Amino acid sequence: MGGAVEHYDYIVVGAGSAGAVLAARLSEDPRTSVLLIEAGRAGHVYAQLPISFGLLIHNAAANWLYESDPEPGTAHRAIPVPRGKLLGGSSAINGLVWVRGQPLDYDTWAQMGARGWSWQDVAPVFDRIEDFETRGAQGRGSGGPLHVSIVPDQNPLYDALFEAAVEAGYRVNPDYNGKDQEGIGKTQASIRRGRRMSVSHCYLKPAIGRSNLRVVTEAAARRVLLEGRRCIGIAYERKGQPAMARARREVILSAGAIATPQLLELSGIGGPQILKAHGIEVAHALPAVGENFRDHINARIVWRVQKARISYNTRARGLGAAGQALKYLATGGGFFSLPSAPLVAFLKTRPELATPDVQMHLIPYAIKDPKRRKLQDFPSMTVACYQLRPQSLGSVHIRSADPDAHPAIRFNFLADSIDQRTMADGFRMMRRIVEARAMDHLRGEEYSPGRHVESDDQILTWIRNNSQTAYHPIGTCRMGQEPSTVVDERLRVHGLERLRIADASVFPTMPSGNTNAPSIMVGEKAADLIRAAA
Repeated sequence: MGGAVEHYDYIVVGAGSAGAVLAARLSEDPRTSVLLIEAGRAGHVYAQLPISFGLLIHNAAANWLYESDPEPGTAHRAIPVPRGKLLGGSSAINGLVWVRGQPLDYDTWAQMGARGWSWQDVAPVFDRIEDFETRGAQGRGSGGPLHVSIVPDQNPLYDALFEAAVEAGYRVNPDYNGKDQEGIGKTQASIRRGRRMSVSHCYLKPAIGRSNLRVVTEAAARRVLLEGRRCIGIAYERKGQPAMARARREVILSAGAIATPQLLELSGIGGPQILKAHGIEVAHALPAVGENFRDHINARIVWRVQKARISYNTRARGLGAAGQALKYLATGGGFFSLPSAPLVAFLKTRPELATPDVQMHLIPYAIKDPKRRKLQDFPSMTVACYQLRPQSLGSVHIRSADPDAHPAIRFNFLADSIDQRTMADGFRMMRRIVEARAMDHLRGEEYSPGRHVESDDQILTWIRNNSQTAYHPIGTCRMGQEPSTVVDERLRVHGLERLRIADASVFPTMPSGNTNAPSIMVGEKAADLIRAAA
């Protein structure tokens, strides 16, 4: 391999929600040298805008544009799997909804063998991350690197939806990241004064001038380098030129739930059958790599709206878009400042449940063309729902020894009967809220799917035929102690030395909500673990 070999104490692969945080924290020690490798570009002109979640969702300059394999659970459709391809990773293109999850999630992780990851352990880490705008809120952080705000947008539709939810038997919750997640509330978002709070902006930007931190973009990791059972570095390629970096202490993979298992398998680390099928020599047998894959399947209902001006389909189309752009430039508000949903709800599909099992997003517009993110041409609103903790398990595996070939992504959505029941019940709950009396003066007809979709079979068929994901892939390098896991509770790859994984692939189960905040937490906690071992 050409070129001089570089040497660092730590090499972090992937500058996403966990990797950027980890590299920034490790480089706080001036005696420690850190290399951060990112396959994507440094940035994009739209990346600082909150609305970039729509503008970049099909943009190859900022997005890996993965797709799932056609499967029965999605009516044999290929489903888009967007992942960030910039410094900041998916935090640079996500919907900005800030959700810690439930204490139950992390206590379950600890009970499954991930000791040190209970709610008592991780809550202080979340506090350290946050600069929550409601200072002094119980159980929330202030003064952290990442600002979290409550959506300031005002709309009569939001008021009516709050009333409708209460009428339907649910409650308003002013802080779903506080003591109790249950209820409907304004969204908490990783936004400050109209600007996206990606980890690139909040963590890397303050660290980038450190002499002991080198950040290399457009550098695709090709394989992990092993000497026996010890990881010694990374082989990568930058703009067509091969390179090699050696780690004096550790290599940490933070390429995400799609790319991390792919890189392991390309390096000969994984299930022997899969590796041999693609002509890859088995360097370390670890059959759990790429298994335990989960994501949220997201069902959406669209209603027409009777009062045109309360819908952004009227206010942000045509000349209205220019007006919204001017409003954003002048005030940092309006359509271009919104997260993917201004209102969220965490609800129970059955009263006997201990905690909420579905999440709803309430959105004051509808999309006509998801691929182009084109707004619907009539006043409308959308309510979306997904099951918080799906049971169905899929996989992510290489389909070729070619490192540039996208892996095979198989969701296996709705394979589990609990998932089917929960999604059908959640679908009906969306209708129950929007059809409450408080919405009568605003609600028009149900446009999609329409009231003819009523039985469980009809609802589930509609979901299979039309739903996308919520863009929350996790679990493909699961943390734990048993043979079906990839890393231990200190994020060390089983059976190998000096190789760790720190990203959403290590989640043992799905956190109850959006996954960006838990991914950042993993980056922070990984830094604690690594520094403690140094």
